[in-house]
Amino acid sequence: MSIFTYTQRNNIILVSIVVLGCLLLYALSGLFSSILGAVVLFTLFRPLYLNLVDKRGWNKSAVTLLIIFTSLVVIVLPFLALSFMVIGKIADVDLSSLPIQVWQAKVDTFTGSMFHQPHFFENTVAKLGVYATDLFPSILGSAANIIITLLVLYFLLFFMFTQIKEFEAGLLRYAPFREQYSLKFATALRDCTYSNVLGQGIIAVVQGALLANGFWVFGIPDPLFWGVIGAFISFLPVVGAPTLTIPASIILFANDHTLKGILLLAYGLLFIGNIDNVLRMIINRRLANTHPLISVIGVFIGLPMFGILGLVFGPLLLSYFLLLIEIYETNRLAADRLERIKSVSEAES
Repeated sequence: MSIFTYTQRNNIILVSIVVLGCLLLYALSGLFSSILGAVVLFTLFRPLYLNLVDKRGWNKSAVTLLIIFTSLVVIVLPFLALSFMVIGKIADVDLSSLPIQVWQAKVDTFTGSMFHQPHFFENTVAKLGVYATDLFPSILGSAANIIITLLVLYFLLFFMFTQIKEFEAGLLRYAPFREQYSLKFATALRDCTYSNVLGQGIIAVVQGALLANGFWVFGIPDPLFWGVIGAFISFLPVVGAPTLTIPASIILFANDHTLKGILLLAYGLLFIGNIDNVLRMIINRRLANTHPLISVIGVFIGLPMFGILGLVFGPLLLSYFLLLIEIYETNRLAADRLERIKSVSEAES
């Protein structure tokens, strides 16, 4: 006969579940990017899946494979293309043919007289080197990890879609909220994901296109390449694509194209920089109102954790965290009201 009571046995089992759960979470911490990526893609493509499967009667597996292929083409391949573009551009550069010393002398002379920065060129090159190393490590230096992450991500996504009813029923069953709050959380989760991923993606594409157009008009070499780079760094709220016009303008100033330099700088900082605010206002009105501070702080949270993927995952995690706080406050207020009603009822009886 057991020495433990029924309640004691349940408590021991609960403690064991918590301990084993923590160990499993620690063991799976390396796959957190895959799990979060699968959740993001599931949220983005769920309406398309339901439309094709439930309304049009398409095969579940075929639709899931179509979504996986689409996400690869739209989301994954651009990151890989960027890495190949950067590698190719670096490989094609013939440093001996470039008048780097002349550029350095002109730029340092200009910045020294105007901004009291006589070593601006050298310092900027050093900072850009460190920045590029930090920004693209997961693409240029961790190919094996990227492949594993993608395989796990799409493995999870495949079963999340092909077993969507069981998956969503399990989420509702084990969610620590009442059903109405679980549905509210799912809706808010969708809106946050759309605002952070789709919204920021639209802003990045528009700013990259405007930057490429400006560089082409003012005669900066390789405008398409710099437009692509600008689109990707547009995910950085503090830096952004407009900052690329600053070194380009300084080079124009150093080459005695003062008017072009001023116009390009104004075009970048005033027009491209402010188009961000206009687009964000339209996107927030149609999707969810994501405060710019969430994007800024989220990027600083996400980059150390996920590398370049943190540009997207960081703001998402912060948005989810704030959403959970909001639901907790709602639940607490509801519990307080029920407790007051119960106390009044007992007092009256």
